[in-house]
Amino acid sequence: MNGDLDVIGMGNALVDVLCHESDAFLDRHALVKGTMHLVDEPRARRLYEAMGPAVEVSGGSAANTIVGVASFGGRAHYIGKVRDDQLGEVFSHDLRATGVGYTTATATTGPPTGRCLIVVTPDAQRTMSTYLGASVQLGPADVDARLIARGRILYLEGYLFDPPAAQEAFRVAAGAAHAAGRKVALTLSDPFCVDRHRAAFLDLVEHHVDILLANETEICALYQVHDFDAALRRVRRHCEIAALTRSARGSVVIGGDEVHVVDAQPVDAVIDTTGAGDLYAAGFLFGLSRGLGLATCGRLGSLAAAEVISHVGARPVAPLGELAGAWLG
Repeated sequence: MNGDLDVIGMGNALVDVLCHESDAFLDRHALVKGTMHLVDEPRARRLYEAMGPAVEVSGGSAANTIVGVASFGGRAHYIGKVRDDQLGEVFSHDLRATGVGYTTATATTGPPTGRCLIVVTPDAQRTMSTYLGASVQLGPADVDARLIARGRILYLEGYLFDPPAAQEAFRVAAGAAHAAGRKVALTLSDPFCVDRHRAAFLDLVEHHVDILLANETEICALYQVHDFDAALRRVRRHCEIAALTRSARGSVVIGGDEVHVVDAQPVDAVIDTTGAGDLYAAGFLFGLSRGLGLATCGRLGSLAAAEVISHVGARPVAPLGELAGAWLG
């Protein structure tokens, strides 16, 4: 496939296992509501066995975003590692079926394909226990500089900073993108992820990232402040563009002298918040890759987030390009 790509995403390739459970389930298994924790294979197995009926679909934060970009009509590609097992086949097939390019070599040895066990409670909050599995084997050898050079925006998933080899792949990919005159975007992913890697993230934001995406909790965790406005002032000094989401309060988008407060898109009912931030990123990055104004990019993000929280699962079921309509001209 020749020509420019709108967005290339790089992250932990995981299969999502989603089920609905009560708050008591979280208590029984010492899970902190609304967060993501890394677990080992035995813990993942025990949680899986305790979960009720579940839906299994290919997932992973950046992969969800890239699927969203494709749903808007964008040209998208994904970089992430799976094993040559049944879940790896599920992941690869699901991703390619959405129109996303996926050519990362499959691991033939080592741990099985990673999975994210997602418990959705009655308040629509999602609590995630992630076994990274084969995704930790993603390394610099999986980064094709010629492919990276074709992407207008390289989107890096903060969760990818947990495996050391993937950290190095992250830096190699960012270097290749900037060498080709492309933009690099980062999502902070999760406040616990920020706590684990704060110094590295601060260095990235200040010196290597052009576009930052984060929610209110994550950006406050990055700068270790309790006030959103204080975090906003800090990030304005360090980043070319930042899109900061605030759940029902919408988002704030900044770039240069521009500040846009974007309302959340109304929904009839919030069913499952899994993937809300991922899909906001999809709309925002797609708009940015097509040269749209920052306010419009924020509205596209809100539109995509609203679509995904209105049903179970972290990927859109309605074509986002059709929903966006006139905004895309």
